[in-house]
Amino acid sequence: MIYDKIENIGRYRGMSERLDKAIDFLRSTNLEALPLGRTEIDGSHVFANVMEAAAGDEETNKFEIHRRYMDIQIDLEGTEIIQVGLDPARVLDAYQEETDFGTVVCEKDTSCVMGPGRFIICMAREPHKPGIAAGPDRRLKKCVIKVETEKGEEGNDV
Repeated sequence: MIYDKIENIGRYRGMSERLDKAIDFLRSTNLEALPLGRTEIDGSHVFANVMEAAAGDEETNKFEIHRRYMDIQIDLEGTEIIQVGLDPARVLDAYQEETDFGTVVCEKDTSCVMGPGRFIICMAREPHKPGIAAGPDRRLKKCVIKVETEKGEEGNDV
């Protein structure tokens, strides 16, 4: 996990070529002007999803797992809490390769308060629980950049 202010995202260049493409896109693009839905950055390797959603409750949201993609999550409007799980205890919903999605239970976690101006990078195979309400206003508009992992970045199975 990397959690920081969006103004500092350039500091994380050099970790992988595809992550660099995502970072360059974020530094040169007005995310507020992107349409809802998918915007391709580098085909299926790097793309953005802009969405509107309502934040939920910590108890009902689940820790999600991706194996193929890491997420860069950015709140454009509203504020959510994103939890990052430590040491998944058990699988809830088995990982599905075609959707790059599964859910797990984590006994321990850490929380990051998002909101405009902040970002979090959740690495592939790193359990994360986005969309937790940070207050009474649950409206969110967010951008999630999906960055496909490169050979050698796969990590351990979850």
